Amino acid sequence: MTETIHIVGGGMAGSEAAWQAAEMGVDVVIHEMRPKVATFAHKTGNLGEMVCSNSFRSDDSEQNAVGLLHWEMRAANGLIMSAADAHRLPAGGALAVDRDPFAETVTARLRAHPRISVCSEEITALPDSGTWILATGPLTSAGLGAAIQAETGREALAFFDAIAPIVYFDSIDMSKAWMQSRYDKGETEEERTAYLNCPMTKDQYEAFIDALLAADKTEFHEGETAGYFDGCLPIEVMAERGRETLRHGPMKPVGLTNPHQPDIKAHAVVQLRRDNALGTLFNIVGFQTKMKYGAQADVLRMIPGLQNARFARLGGIHRNTFLNSPRLLDDRMRLKSRPNIRFAGQITGVEGYVESAAMGLLAGRMAAAECLGQDIAPPPPTTATGALITHITGGADARTFQPMNVNFGLFPPVDGLRGGRRGRKDRYKAYTDRAKADWQGWLRHSALDAA
Repeated sequence: MTETIHIVGGGMAGSEAAWQAAEMGVDVVIHEMRPKVATFAHKTGNLGEMVCSNSFRSDDSEQNAVGLLHWEMRAANGLIMSAADAHRLPAGGALAVDRDPFAETVTARLRAHPRISVCSEEITALPDSGTWILATGPLTSAGLGAAIQAETGREALAFFDAIAPIVYFDSIDMSKAWMQSRYDKGETEEERTAYLNCPMTKDQYEAFIDALLAADKTEFHEGETAGYFDGCLPIEVMAERGRETLRHGPMKPVGLTNPHQPDIKAHAVVQLRRDNALGTLFNIVGFQTKMKYGAQADVLRMIPGLQNARFARLGGIHRNTFLNSPRLLDDRMRLKSRPNIRFAGQITGVEGYVESAAMGLLAGRMAAAECLGQDIAPPPPTTATGALITHITGGADARTFQPMNVNFGLFPPVDGLRGGRRGRKDRYKAYTDRAKADWQGWLRHSALDAA
């Protein structure tokens, strides 16, 4: 009788791992502590709930590494990408999703699968036997986190992650704001007007920065020395690096024309992106923050167009635990000291919804193959998924390991197209062409091994 796989955590990684393993013919139990045990960021007990941005970032599979990762997961019959495509929202060249229907679809499909069962319970200890995948993500419970730390010692690292606010659309003043994607990017009118823009003059921007820097902020407890992930910095931390930092980041004004004042170039622009299919909710792009709630609302209402804003969710910050994976995990994602346990998702040191789900895809397939008496080798590092697992299980320097999004810097160079900005478009196309061919070859091989 084939052994059952136990998966702890029903987020992006755990959901994808369960789906992949079950589709390979292995029984799976998902152990999800919600809704019995709540977290700071989650609002429901749904599997695959999105707690930060609702964007999967670029969907361009020829020029962008995360878009390539989307392509690979679709080719592997990925549940997360299938649900995302079913609940896609206009976002220019990005893949944004309607978060609640997305999670409801993930939950329904997993619960309906004949080989998957869901158990609402908190796991607080590392199991000594059986086949397990720990995919508890950035909000690993205190009990399980302590058990992981006891096993790994000082090699379990942590950083702080932040989430952005969400605004009710009907509270936005459209006499000041307007709809436009940067550089009018998109193939349809809906895509070309996917973002809501709030312009600032220089004086308004300077006053906003002053208020941002002076606002009350969440303080860390004594002994909490973790840093931030650079891809999700709070806006006030960016502002502390220089008053112009936000103008060259999430508030850059380029590629936008204000129809209310077409002859006046904005000094800075705050962008909001639709957060649900109804268009009733918009999240403030790049505005992760650790400001306390009262101060946060006051500062955000300084943005033209948001002076009467009502917030469906204010931003916040939480501790995010991850492993020193290059030192602790083998190339099959198993904990070296306890090979019956695999890790998947953000806890392995990848950053982002899609990257987390991709590590779940691999962990689920590898665990299922093992239960079936087979072995699946990691995908080649020339693929987006393979580049990620290669990085976290040995490609990165364990002494300086930090969370990483997928990017072409993780890929082996393509012969004849090394370095230099000139020819970058051709180089990225060469990366993606090679990756797609190699990924399809890996899928054929891994399917044969698991048959």
